[in-house]
Amino acid sequence: MTDESCIFCKIISGEIPSAKVYENEHVYAFLDISQVTKGHTLIIPKSHEKDVFELNEETAAELFKAVPAVATAINDTFQPEGLNVLNNNKEPAGQSVFHYHLHLIPRYGAQDGFKAIWEEHSSDYDTETLQKMAQDIASAIN
Repeated sequence: MTDESCIFCKIISGEIPSAKVYENEHVYAFLDISQVTKGHTLIIPKSHEKDVFELNEETAAELFKAVPAVATAINDTFQPEGLNVLNNNKEPAGQSVFHYHLHLIPRYGAQDGFKAIWEEHSSDYDTETLQKMAQDIASAIN
């Protein structure tokens, strides 16, 4: 399934050019035009699935099978100090293209311009609250 208005579907079809890194029958990987850091790559399913909430298991399996190969190729090519695998789902979480995609962002040190800020809130949750939250999530898994 494709969405004719989706920029990533247009990239997959060749209607919009891209700097392709990898492709198989299920997955397409290409350099992100923003290049947050050198080698910043997107991995997308060829099927149009909006976000992780719509991603089917087969698509996820095929997508994540490609991640180690592409990540290793980035690592071997650019020798970054590390690599972030990032995914945003829905607009409030920063998703701007509504076709599921993973960002592979090589990290070259504090000066590379990418900042992921994690605020620590462990003091807001006691053991009992954490256990209740875990049970609630677990019971919602189909």
